[in-house]
Amino acid sequence: MSETTRRQIERILDEDTGRTVGVVVQMSSPDHQEDSRLDVGGRSQATSAREVLPEPVRAVRSAAVLASATAGGVPAMRPSVPDLAGADPAQPSLSSVRRSNTAALEPLLATDAVRRAQENKLGAANAFWPSRSAYLELDRDDLARLAATPGLAAVYPNARVALSPVTAARELPTAVLDNSASSWGVTAVGALAAWGAYGARGAGAMVGVLDSGVDATHPDLAGKVKRWAEFDSQGLPVPGSTPIDTQGHGTHVCGTIAGGNTSGQWIGVAPEAHLAVARVLPDGSGTLAQILAGITWAIEQGVDVLSMSLSAPLFDSGTGAFTSLAPGVFTESFRTCLRAGIPIVAAIGNRGDQTGATTGGDILAFAVGATDHSDVVAGFSGGLSEVLTTSTVIAAEHLPLIFTKPDICAPGVAVTSSYLGGTWKALNGTSMATPHVAGAMALLLSAVPSIRSTYTGSKRARYLMDQIAGSTDELGESGQDARYGFGRVNVLRAIALSRPVAAQDKP
Repeated sequence: MSETTRRQIERILDEDTGRTVGVVVQMSSPDHQEDSRLDVGGRSQATSAREVLPEPVRAVRSAAVLASATAGGVPAMRPSVPDLAGADPAQPSLSSVRRSNTAALEPLLATDAVRRAQENKLGAANAFWPSRSAYLELDRDDLARLAATPGLAAVYPNARVALSPVTAARELPTAVLDNSASSWGVTAVGALAAWGAYGARGAGAMVGVLDSGVDATHPDLAGKVKRWAEFDSQGLPVPGSTPIDTQGHGTHVCGTIAGGNTSGQWIGVAPEAHLAVARVLPDGSGTLAQILAGITWAIEQGVDVLSMSLSAPLFDSGTGAFTSLAPGVFTESFRTCLRAGIPIVAAIGNRGDQTGATTGGDILAFAVGATDHSDVVAGFSGGLSEVLTTSTVIAAEHLPLIFTKPDICAPGVAVTSSYLGGTWKALNGTSMATPHVAGAMALLLSAVPSIRSTYTGSKRARYLMDQIAGSTDELGESGQDARYGFGRVNVLRAIALSRPVAAQDKP
């Protein structure tokens, strides 16, 4: 048992005076440091967005510029760095990760403490294999004894996580109202132009959404919710659940990803994409176990992108302070998502400059800030440089790590999208910006289908993130900064720069 784990358990017991205590326990693994390259990406040192474009795109782009300058024309574009394509033999397969993580949980689930909890029907022992963790409800004395379990990495309270507060737009500027064909964000990110230029609207892509749910009967979302799940506070599936949203937040997010134009105005960046929605924040808040269950479900559904417009500070039971740094169970879950080829697009939060929160603050998340129609960052949009000094996931030789969030920004002020009861509403928040980026990734996959065959696993996830980050309209400081990231998403440019990577996708 580490000193940190002992302190975590002691603090949880001090703060929860109940006879039983619900916790999320993470186990270590002998191979958890084998692919630290996933954890120490190189975007932070780039001095411009274009520097983070995937290597084949940079190489081809440079060759095209040189040839154009010397020969007066642009050559046919082909992949120039084939070793970046395909599976990476150094990376474990997703099935092997599942086996390894499941095996790492066996000593925990076989303890006398867990056995007694099951015999006494205290609660679930619910495993989340992507993060090598499990929700346990234990007697106080058994929780104290749990500290002696071999391989214990961390113990977290089953803390509540809430949606970042969003507000209704009180007044729509004239420049926003002038966008009558679509929500202004759809136009601003280049989606409307990309539909016409490339004939792609997201078909074939599946976007996972973890949120308050969805009103699947909304006319702009009808037929688009292809997968659905709901989880309770212990992370167990709710039997017989059907799509529902009593809060409105998830319906708004889903509309920005894949909504149609029933109102006469297009609201979705990728209106032909499909949605896999998990209700993990039933009325705007949920538990750590619910979110981990939702991530596990999304991976198993085979989503292409995972959108998480949830971000709230969590209490660090080890230090006794609130922190924006995500717990290790999120980092490990996100690493598993990357291995499955799934980028995690997450809101940076709505508490202003020099703040961050949970999912969007994780080093592996693709964090999104919010801008208005003038490409000015919203005052409420979070962002900061963070210092990661300890981790249950990242190899010690790579620590400490200093990294900056957000990675990118997108329209998040006065964004009109679907709402409850078949209505539409304009809202403000990084929650509104995040689905613009998730939708842009779906649109990129639709317009350049060979990305799927050219890249697999973590290379596909990295390709999508780097391609979107590298093709932004650069704003703010040179390179990445804590307000704009690399700049505002431009999916039209992302598609245009990605097309040379696969010759068969050329118009």
